[in-house]
Formats: sequence, structure tokens, C-alpha cells
Amino acid sequence: MAEQPVFSNIYDEFYSKILRYLERLVGEHEAEDVAQIVFEKVNRNLSTFKGESKISTWVYKIATNAAMDRLKSPSYKRTPSGSQAPVSLQTVENIEMAFNKPASPDQKVIRDEMSDCVREFVDRLPPDYRSIIILNELEGFTNKEIAEILQISLDTAKVRLHRARAKLRKSLEDGCDFYLDERSELACDRKQNKGQD
Repeated sequence: MAEQPVFSNIYDEFYSKILRYLERLVGEHEAEDVAQIVFEKVNRNLSTFKGESKISTWVYKIATNAAMDRLKSPSYKRTPSGSQAPVSLQTVENIEMAFNKPASPDQKVIRDEMSDCVREFVDRLPPDYRSIIILNELEGFTNKEIAEILQISLDTAKVRLHRARAKLRKSLEDGCDFYLDERSELACDRKQNKGQD
């Protein structure tokens, strides 16, 4: 049997990762409070950890549950998306692939500009979809690990991730005009509100 993990080691290894993850789920102003709750639960329940999953999966499961509890709380107030942690370029690259547009090496500036727009649309997803997109695209967890974190079956995780990506893509198509600019690089403009040109 594996040696019982030590709380201080878990805290040192995961605190900054969990804080970043929570910023993406509940916002910057709520993340630190939720992180404190997460690590109190980790410390309190460490003796029950049996090593049947990775310690990272277990910690993220606790963090996800705490974030969902906070999102459902009547006192929760969402901060403007501008204060959220940025969406990685990997997500933008995946969106580019979804639109079947080639990416050139010098697209970094456009990707940076697009990441604000993409982040806003990720932020608008329902919490279940937002969490699965973040766990997969930004945190790099496999479908199996996501299933463990979210306490759902592997098939359900795959379906939910597929639906979340489809919803994000549809939201982006509805809210943004994607086009190839004069350099044949993918760019976007936000669509105007109804009645505006």
C-alpha cells in the first residue's frame, strides 16, 4: 500500500494550480475563499484518501465540488469576465481547428486578441460545460480523469465534453464573425447587437 500523502506537500504542489482553476470557474474575487475551503476539506479528509485515484484527481474533485457549491450559492456574484484568468491559446487553436482554418506561426497577436472574446464565451457556458472545458482544454485532464473528478461515467464525460464544445462553437458562431484577414490569418469581430450595423 502506498504511503499516505502529507498535507503540506499537497498544498505546496496544488495550491497555485487550484487557485488558477477556481479563478476560471468562480472568478478572481471568489477563488481565494473557495481555495481555502478546498484545502480545509483536503486536510480534514486526507486520512480517508485510499489512493484509488491520483491525488491530483482527488484534489480537483474537491475543488470542482466546492466551486459548484459556490456558483449555486445565493450570495455568489459573478465578476465581469475581464477579471477572469485568460483562456489559453490552446483553446483558440482548437476553435481554429473546429473552423478548419489553417494556423500560421505569426498568429500570436490575433490569438491574444481573440482569447478575450473566447474567454467571454467560455465564461457564459453553464457551469457543467464550463468546468469540463476548463478541465480538458486548460488543465489537460484526460476524459477518464475528468469522469473521476466530476463523479460521472466515462461515456457521460465524453458526451458532456462534446456537447460543451458544440455549445461553445455555436455561441462563437452566433456572437463572432470569423474571417481570414489580408494575411490569410484567422481573425474575428464581435457581431453587433440586433438592429445595429
